[in-house]
Amino acid sequence: MVKIKILTELLALTLFIVLILSTIVSAQQPFATATFAGGCFWCMEKPFEKLSGVIDVVSGYTGGLGQNPTYEDYGEKGHLEAVQITYDSSKITYSDLLDVFWRQIDPTDEGGQFADRGKQYRSAIFYHNDEQKGLAEKSKEELGKSGRFDKPIVTEIIKASVFYKAEAYHQCYYRKNPMPYEFYRVNSGRDEYLKKRWNNNEKPPDPTETNSESQKSGKEELKKKLTSLQYEVTQGCGTEPAFDNAYWDNKKEGIYVDIVSGEPLFSSLDKYDSGTGWPSFTRPLEPKNIVTKIDKSFFMARTEVRSAHADSHLGHVFDDGPAPTGLRYCMNSAALRFIPKEDLEKEGYGEYLKLFTKKP
Repeated sequence: MVKIKILTELLALTLFIVLILSTIVSAQQPFATATFAGGCFWCMEKPFEKLSGVIDVVSGYTGGLGQNPTYEDYGEKGHLEAVQITYDSSKITYSDLLDVFWRQIDPTDEGGQFADRGKQYRSAIFYHNDEQKGLAEKSKEELGKSGRFDKPIVTEIIKASVFYKAEAYHQCYYRKNPMPYEFYRVNSGRDEYLKKRWNNNEKPPDPTETNSESQKSGKEELKKKLTSLQYEVTQGCGTEPAFDNAYWDNKKEGIYVDIVSGEPLFSSLDKYDSGTGWPSFTRPLEPKNIVTKIDKSFFMARTEVRSAHADSHLGHVFDDGPAPTGLRYCMNSAALRFIPKEDLEKEGYGEYLKLFTKKP
C-alpha cells in the first residue's frame, strides 16, 4: 500500500511538472501574426501557405468600420479582402513575408488588383506593432527606389484592426477548387503580370501586350476538365436542349454553384417550374456573383447572365417570372453544379445550411 501511495504521488508530481513545462513552452512559442491585402484573397493564400515556418493562413475582411462583414457587404462596410498569417518567427521573418507579399501584387494600382476593381481589392499591409510598421515602410521605400516600377508605389501601410474570417467556402479555395482557381488566376491577368514583372528583371512588361497566350493555355486546361457540353455553354455561350438536361426538373433542396469557379449562384428555394425545360429561378442566391450584359445575338436583344468570377455564360434573365421579383433567371444546367443541403458542410458551403433549417 505504501509503494502504491508513493507511485501515485510521483505520478501526480510528474504530471504537474509536465503541465508547468507545457505552459512555459507554450507561452514562449514564437508565433506571430501578419496581415496583407492583395486583391482576391484566393490568390493570396497559396503563396504563403507553402512557406516553411508559416502555421496558418486565413482569408477574411479587415480595415473597415462595419462589424461582422460578409461577402455580400464587406465592401460597403469599408473592408478589404485580406489574408491573416500565423507564422513561427524563429523559422521565417516578417521581412521574408514582405518579400513574398510584394511578388504577388501590382503595388502601383490604387483602384484594385488586376481584374478585381474597387477599393475593397486594393493592396495594403496591416501592421500589428511598431516593428512591423518600420519594416513595412522600409520595404516599401526600397521597392520604390529599385527602379522596378515606373509608377509610384501606392500600397497602403495601415494599423491592423479587427480581422473577420471569411465564409468557409473561401478558405483554402485553391486546394478545394484547383481547376476554377487556376482558371481565375490566368484570366484575371495576375499570373501574366507577375511573370513579366518578377521572372524577367531585364525586360519591363510592355503594356500593349496581352495575356492571350495565358488565356489560351487556361482554355485548353478547362477543355480537358469540362464535358464538351459544359465547355460549349460556359465558354461559347451555347444553349443545352430543353427538357433534356440535369436540373430542369430537380426538386431537391440545395444550392447551385458555377461549374467552373464554384461560386454560389442560386438556391432551390428560389427555383420554380417555368415550363421552359430549363432550370429557372426568381432571383440569385448571391447577387454579387452575377453579372448581366446585353446580348444582341440572333437578331434580338436579351439580357445575358454570367458569373462574376469565372465569367461563365449561365443563361439569360427575363421579366416574365412570378412574384416576388417578376424575373425568370433561365439557366443552363451545364453551367451549374448542384450541391444538396446534406453535402453543404463537407463541400465548404456550410453557411447556407441555415436557409434550409425549418424554424419552429
